[in-house]
Amino acid sequence: MNTLREIYEYRTMIVSLIRRDLRGRYKGSALGFAWTFLNPLLQLGVYTVVFSIIMRAGIEDYYLFLFVALIPWLFFSTSVSAGASCVMAQKEMVKKIYFPREVLPIAHVTCQMVNMLLSFVVVFAVLLLSGKGISLQALLYLPIVIVAEYFLAISITMIVSAVTVYLRDLEHVLVILTMAWQFLTPVMYSIDMVPEELRSIFNINPMTPIIVAYRDILYYKRLPEIGNLLHGFVLSTILLVIGWLVFGRLKKHFAEEM
Repeated sequence: MNTLREIYEYRTMIVSLIRRDLRGRYKGSALGFAWTFLNPLLQLGVYTVVFSIIMRAGIEDYYLFLFVALIPWLFFSTSVSAGASCVMAQKEMVKKIYFPREVLPIAHVTCQMVNMLLSFVVVFAVLLLSGKGISLQALLYLPIVIVAEYFLAISITMIVSAVTVYLRDLEHVLVILTMAWQFLTPVMYSIDMVPEELRSIFNINPMTPIIVAYRDILYYKRLPEIGNLLHGFVLSTILLVIGWLVFGRLKKHFAEEM
C-alpha cells in the first residue's frame, strides 16, 4: 500500500515520462504524430492486398479478422519487448534520485496503451467504412478487455525490465520469445482452428482469452463470453500480483547492478 501511495504521489512524473515518449517517438520526422494513425493504415493496406488478393485464408474479410486482433497484440508485444530496457534506459536517473521504480514500467506500458487507443480510431473508421459496422452493446465490454490487457502488459513488463537489469541478454531473447508467443496466440487464426485436445493448453496463454474477446467485440459484433472474459481478467490480475512482487524484490539492488 505504501508503494501504491508513492506511485500516486509521483503521478506527475508518470505523465511527464509518457509525454516525453510520445513526443520523442516521431521527433524529426516530417509527418510527426500523424504516423500514429498512418502506421495502422499502412499495415491494413498490406493485409488487404496480401489476404484478399494474393492469399485467400478462407475467412470472410480476413484482413479485418486479423487487423482487430493485431493492434492489441502489437500493444502487448511492444510493451514487453521494448519494456525490457525501460529501467536500464533511465539508469542515470535510477542511480541519482529516489522515486518508486515502478513508475518506469507503468509509464512505458501506459504510453503504448495510448498509442493503441489512438490506433483504435483507425480500427473503428475501417469497420464502419467497410460495412462491417460495430455493435454498441458489445463495445461496452471493450474497456474491461483493455484493462485486462493493460494489467497483463504491466505485469510481464515489470518482470522482464527487472530481470534485464541483472541479465542483459534477456532483452535480445525476448525478440524471439514474443515472436513465438504470437504464433501461440490466436492472432492470425481462430481459436476454433486449434484441435480440441490442445485447446486447454492454448488457454493457459493469458493473451488467448484477451484476443478472443477483442475479436468477439470488434469483428463478430457480439458480447464476449463471460467465462472467457473472467478467465482473461483473473489471469491478468494474478500475473500483476506476481510481477509486482518480483519487481519489488529485485528493485532493491538496481543501482548497484547498473
